[in-house]
Amino acid sequence: MACRLVVPLMAGVAMGVFGNAAGDEAALADRGAWTDVVVVRMDDSGTNHCDLRMVDGRVLAHSLSESYGCHDWVSKGDRLRVRYDPEGVAGPTDDPGSSSYGGFLGTLFVMGTWGGARQSRWDREYAGE
Repeated sequence: MACRLVVPLMAGVAMGVFGNAAGDEAALADRGAWTDVVVVRMDDSGTNHCDLRMVDGRVLAHSLSESYGCHDWVSKGDRLRVRYDPEGVAGPTDDPGSSSYGGFLGTLFVMGTWGGARQSRWDREYAGE
């Protein structure tokens, strides 16, 4: 019985993770601004994270992760150009392009809905209704 929940559960978890990334991307598309930054600290203990400050001295609210521009060759004192959210909601990125999560999130929604509907049908069959 419990194995039937795998599809809707996994789809829901994936929607949560990728929905967050899609929200950050949408925030940067709407109100993102490009700026030059200096790497204040680089943490490479696992996944790289760079703490940044703008050239004028203001500190960015979020660190830059490895997948968004804090690569292995980056070190303290390096200058980077990033797109950031002035409201501090979304994390910065050095990627000028934008990918669309719409199709992927739609597929996950359909999978979760299908799995939930199948679970309901299987429950009725099991109960003998």
